Amino acid sequence: MRIVRLSVATTLLVGSWSSVVCADEPEKFLKVKKSTFVNLVDLLVNRGVLDKKDAKNLVTEAEDEAAAEAKQPPPKESLEAATAKPGSTEAQSGKAKKGSSKYVAYVPEFLKEEIRNQVRSELKDDILKDVKTHASKERWGIPDALPDWVSRIKPYFDLRLRGADDMFDSRNAQYYDWLTINKDGGLSQAQAKNEAFQNTRIDRFRLRERFRIGFDAQLTEGLTAGVRFATSNQFNPVSNNQTLGNTGQSWTFALDRAYLQYDFVDSTGNDWFSLYGGRIPNPFVSTDVVYDPDLSFEGFAGTFRLNLGRDDPKVKSYHLPNAIGRAGVNLGPQHPNSVFATMGIFPIQEVNFTSSDKWLMGGQLGADWLVGDESRLKFATSYYDYQNITARRNSYESLQFDWTAPQFMQKGNSLVAINDSKNQPGCSSGVLGSQNVCLVGLASEFKIVNATLMYDYSHFAPIHAMLTLDYAKNIGFNRKKILQQFGDNIAPRTDAYQARLDLGRTELKHFKDWNLFFAYRYVERDAVLDAFTDSVFHLGGTDAKGWVVGAQYGLANNTWLNLRWFNTDWIDGPADGATFVSTSSRRHLIIDTLTVDLNAKF
Repeated sequence: MRIVRLSVATTLLVGSWSSVVCADEPEKFLKVKKSTFVNLVDLLVNRGVLDKKDAKNLVTEAEDEAAAEAKQPPPKESLEAATAKPGSTEAQSGKAKKGSSKYVAYVPEFLKEEIRNQVRSELKDDILKDVKTHASKERWGIPDALPDWVSRIKPYFDLRLRGADDMFDSRNAQYYDWLTINKDGGLSQAQAKNEAFQNTRIDRFRLRERFRIGFDAQLTEGLTAGVRFATSNQFNPVSNNQTLGNTGQSWTFALDRAYLQYDFVDSTGNDWFSLYGGRIPNPFVSTDVVYDPDLSFEGFAGTFRLNLGRDDPKVKSYHLPNAIGRAGVNLGPQHPNSVFATMGIFPIQEVNFTSSDKWLMGGQLGADWLVGDESRLKFATSYYDYQNITARRNSYESLQFDWTAPQFMQKGNSLVAINDSKNQPGCSSGVLGSQNVCLVGLASEFKIVNATLMYDYSHFAPIHAMLTLDYAKNIGFNRKKILQQFGDNIAPRTDAYQARLDLGRTELKHFKDWNLFFAYRYVERDAVLDAFTDSVFHLGGTDAKGWVVGAQYGLANNTWLNLRWFNTDWIDGPADGATFVSTSSRRHLIIDTLTVDLNAKF
């Protein structure tokens, strides 16, 4: 290939030289000075680039074209410019004196064509590569090549591999597993199956996995459908973890989310509200003090907003953070410089033969504001009202209120007996420590006031520092009412709070992206519903306090490592009048947990 390129270049030079003629001596034009050209052609023949027949034709064509061109008068301006001496006025102006010799360079047509072909060949690969790159980035032709609905579907997935090491103090008391006791029909039945107690003394290391895959589909302007499947224990709403080591049995794969979302945007581009229905993501600004990050809400919700700075250049250029770098913090509506209100109604449990289904009604008011040029302040006040979830004592020879027992709970909330010996033979008189207790439920009502403050300082972006303060109080606890209905004198423990600091990137997308966080949490036993709070801190539930330290580091694009250390203990222990610890002299439930997560997503 290099020989061919050299031959064309040399041929061009020789052809040009042999075509330089004297305009005043036309007879010399017919005498082609071809010695150099012929020698070059002979050299190409000897090297096998040309055969003799092609070489002869090449020389013949050069002579014919030179003769034809000689018969045509050269352009006047070219002749004058060519005959002018370098630097002279004539050379600069393009004119020459009359009668001086005039020379012009000539390139034969066959050489021009050969040059064109060679340039096309050399540029073809580079041009195609460049075009393919632009076509891939700009998705040329894809909308026309595929059905329209394909471009309106956005799939996603995430995978988490976890190693969890749970370490218990030897001084820990034993803790009854009341969810299992209820399912087994009573304490005696659970003890017979060796299922009456939670593990509080034997260290455990487990390998676990969470896999989720879903898509968002734009059905029409403003209307979106979301669907997500996940590995899941169908009886645990706050965890999608699947524990490895099930003798090779297949995992449960469940529909984790399925909802419609409508976003109203007016003609000026102002988005006023969003409506959600189905099994939806958490619509509230919140932390894992109140709601576990894996919890999905079932029902309907709406967020209404007043955008006060939509045209502000700071708002338009602001990069919205992603919750990946801040696991456990739900940022809620993402609309800087706005005030918003979120309301929702969510059925928790449908109960047969009664109109007293269990519900959650929630409302939230908040503001989201950019402070200065680099920082962001978000504040929200919420009220969550749980209806018909409190235990009710069965009347004489009746089991009508068995439905008040929780379908799911973790640990911590104050409990009372629903059945006694008057309405179910074999049950106790209502003392939880009795061997004959049959069915238990929540002692307190739950009407929770929650305030959340987030201050994201991003002066050193992309490194952010975010302070999160969260406080919750259950104003539905009524000590007198519990005593009257169940005879249990339970002291109120209804406050919860957390202070947390995050430092690093808000998104973990690339190699070496990092994030650190540090938190202290204090959650009294009846401050929040233990069923829905964080499932890792103190191994789930309430009546817990302690520290959390975490670090995340990007291993590759969309792949990162998450390490967390939990150091926790209970605050009070069992509620007064409800002795459900096997050895009352032991007042500790110290649990240290180390989790190491390998995450990948797209």
